[in-house]
Amino acid sequence: MQRRAVSISDIAKAAGVSHSTVSRALRDSPLISAAVRGRIQAIAREMGYMPNEIAQSLQTQRTRTIGLVVPSIADPFFADVFDGVEQVARAAGLSVFVSAAHNDPEQEMAAIETFHRRRVDGVLISSSRLSSPFLKRLNDIRVPVVLINMQAEAQHEHVHSVMIDDRAGACAAVEHLIQLGHRRIGYLGVSNRPLSNQRRLAGYREALQDAGVGMNDDWIVIAPEEDRQYRDDVVAGETLVHVLVEAGVTAIFCYNDMVAIGALMGCREHTIAVPDELSVVGFDDNHVARYVTPPLTTVHQPKLELGKQGMRMLIDLIDERDVQSTMLAPTLVVRASTAAPR
Repeated sequence: MQRRAVSISDIAKAAGVSHSTVSRALRDSPLISAAVRGRIQAIAREMGYMPNEIAQSLQTQRTRTIGLVVPSIADPFFADVFDGVEQVARAAGLSVFVSAAHNDPEQEMAAIETFHRRRVDGVLISSSRLSSPFLKRLNDIRVPVVLINMQAEAQHEHVHSVMIDDRAGACAAVEHLIQLGHRRIGYLGVSNRPLSNQRRLAGYREALQDAGVGMNDDWIVIAPEEDRQYRDDVVAGETLVHVLVEAGVTAIFCYNDMVAIGALMGCREHTIAVPDELSVVGFDDNHVARYVTPPLTTVHQPKLELGKQGMRMLIDLIDERDVQSTMLAPTLVVRASTAAPR
């Protein structure tokens, strides 16, 4: 037979005090003396009392829960972002629910609406694809939202964001290749993250132009979104790297580390030595980047800090404090996948 949960009335009876005194003591109210609070809290622990979160949320209009929407749980980038979110949430006494949207704005919106029905206090969305119509629906839901590295061009006055400076990171990557002596530099991008891909491509072009290095359309390859095989970044890099090699490039800047790792795999399959015959640069600095062969030169995103900043912003919004969107700076990490051209 299932054992009945211990109630506040049970604690009041055991302590010889009123229901309201127990309730105040368990909330650590200063209206109750420290000695009485300590005695009642000790009795509650001995009896195995667990607070009724549903009842508390009805009183406070807060559930102490946060919803986090990510494109995928397989990409190590989002694991680091989640770690940052969870560290700040835990310190604030909040629980985090996670849902994967698989790069689909419809699924993303469905996850947000599900979180809203569960009465979460706020929602974080990493790499959001929401366009203007969806953002207007967010306004109707009226739940605090913070976007981490937003991927859609649309903006909305009620939506706040924390982002990485994609353009500056791309410039640093390409400038590194130029300083090594490369002049035939390719870009291997994706189309299912349009905003960051557009900004990284712009940074690639800017670095070449500033250095007076020629550009060639054949040196830019973007994995098509409509072809399902390219939705996996590693597959896209592995499949498409040969297109750039055949175009005559001596170095490739990849959209992210997973694309770059795919490019390394493709080079191994075609017996192309990295970095002797081709230099490869990624973007993100995922944990795996240092363990591949050769270890990957990449642009470090402060992923943990992205998650922490986003969570802090969301807490401020929930508490009705002023919030400003922010942009974080990336840094270049040089490893063994880049060298001077032969």
